[in-house]
Amino acid sequence: MASTMHAEMILQLARKQGLITDGEVRGMGIHPQTLKRLVESGKLQRVARGRYRLPDLEYKLTEHHGLVLAVAAAPSGVICLLSALQFHVIGTQLPRQIWMALDRGVRKPAIEYPPLRIVRFSGEALAAGVEEHTLEGQTVCVYNVAKTLADCFKYRNKIGLDVALEALNDAWRDRRFKMSEVEHYARICRVRNVMRPYLEAIVA
Repeated sequence: MASTMHAEMILQLARKQGLITDGEVRGMGIHPQTLKRLVESGKLQRVARGRYRLPDLEYKLTEHHGLVLAVAAAPSGVICLLSALQFHVIGTQLPRQIWMALDRGVRKPAIEYPPLRIVRFSGEALAAGVEEHTLEGQTVCVYNVAKTLADCFKYRNKIGLDVALEALNDAWRDRRFKMSEVEHYARICRVRNVMRPYLEAIVA
């Protein structure tokens, strides 16, 4: 009887939060074995080490499902660069990997899917310009448009200067950012001098 009650408590929490951890379950005074049985019975899905959710069939999956799984595996990560461009519908990039910013001291999660491309940020460059979006019941952090553009120029050797320029032109044409915003993040990313001639060109 107790195990049935505990299982229902876990499922109720999963319905409420979308994602639960084994730490939360232990904090409720429930043995981890109950979690294991729920996974074995198909009532819960393990999406990353120590992280669980209701089976996908109980959710309306979105085009951003890969981002949800990536953040489930690395909760402190922020979606960046090509994946952020795709999220904001800027440019034409369709990355095969999820681009994610992690602090230098955070270990890359050991997951096979989705494939991750980790970029190491630190300090203000990591913390600035973060937006929170609720996707499939989970909070996913993504850099805003202006910060993403500055990041693209900072990492132009990784993604290509042509990609950064395409994103800048598309975003400006659609009025997705203010010049003062992108200049602010360009300073944080130390690419003000790099971006200046391109910014002057688009407003000329």
